[in-house]
Amino acid sequence: MPVLTRLIPSPVVVDIRAGALDDLAAVLADQRISSSGRLAVAVSGGSGQVLRERLAPALPAADWFEVAGGTIDGAVRLADAMRGKRYDAVVALGGGKIIDAAKYAAARVGLPVVAVATNLAHDGLCSPVSTLDNDNGRGSYGVPSPIAMVIDLDVIREAPVRFVRSGIGDAISNISCIADWELSHRETGEPIDGLAAAMARTAGESVLRHPSGIGDDEFLTVLAEALVLTGIAMSISGDSRPASGACHEISHALDLLHPRRAAAHGEQVGIGAAFAMFLRGAEEQAGLFAQTLRNHGLPVTPGEIGFTEDEFVKAVAYAPQTRPGRYTILEHLELSTDEIRDAYADYAKTIGS
Repeated sequence: MPVLTRLIPSPVVVDIRAGALDDLAAVLADQRISSSGRLAVAVSGGSGQVLRERLAPALPAADWFEVAGGTIDGAVRLADAMRGKRYDAVVALGGGKIIDAAKYAAARVGLPVVAVATNLAHDGLCSPVSTLDNDNGRGSYGVPSPIAMVIDLDVIREAPVRFVRSGIGDAISNISCIADWELSHRETGEPIDGLAAAMARTAGESVLRHPSGIGDDEFLTVLAEALVLTGIAMSISGDSRPASGACHEISHALDLLHPRRAAAHGEQVGIGAAFAMFLRGAEEQAGLFAQTLRNHGLPVTPGEIGFTEDEFVKAVAYAPQTRPGRYTILEHLELSTDEIRDAYADYAKTIGS
């Protein structure tokens, strides 16, 4: 009889609540991730030092490593510093840059990662990908996803509110990404993983339609869960397809064409998702996206993040080049620059900018 199930790569612990950080040592011991307490803790040089002072007494056997941003060089230096020390796990304590560097370093030395997120800026917290700066710009590297996720809502509230807003934009963009994946399935025959798509779409919808806002713990919990579920969806599919479509191509294009002026990732993909929904003829849903972004204080037009209409139009035209081989509404329509400009003008009227 065939086995009609599959194993899903996911964390053994997902602890999202106020005060979760205070129980970190107990969680690691209880789940047998580190009963000895021999941990390598990666932190930033800024806010990470404050958290180090708070946590160090509870982790007396841990070694602490300061990581300078999300670069490939920094991740390699971290791996070299940990090599041969017989740690049970790597604890990544910080935002996306620290977590990505720690995931990459841990993969090089064969250790599991515990991600302790201090902000909710994007969906890479629990993903099997590390996005790191290198000599040629920025690259994405496949890595094991974290073995545990700890998100303390008290810590999240202390981070700049812009980080939470960015996470909202990234989460709701899932809906546009899944529409692109389904379009590719119909037009090119690209396989679609139904479970990964369902998880990513549900995560996006939970944030899009939640009635409360950033100041509410219930909303922050839903957002954190959505970002974790999106990371698991990417692990299931084996790539970023459940959470990367036309909206992310547009964001990547803005990053490449204007590297010194790029806005937060979630701000860019939020605008990209609303515009992509408009391009595929879903005007009502594009309006809902725009209204949700506005409700949470996010931008809905490129002008609100410092780009002119012409710069945005050129970025949309360039966007397909950022992910060769990926099929989205942009590749499907193959719009000229003039057609994109006309479409954007119609989009701006529709969302009432």
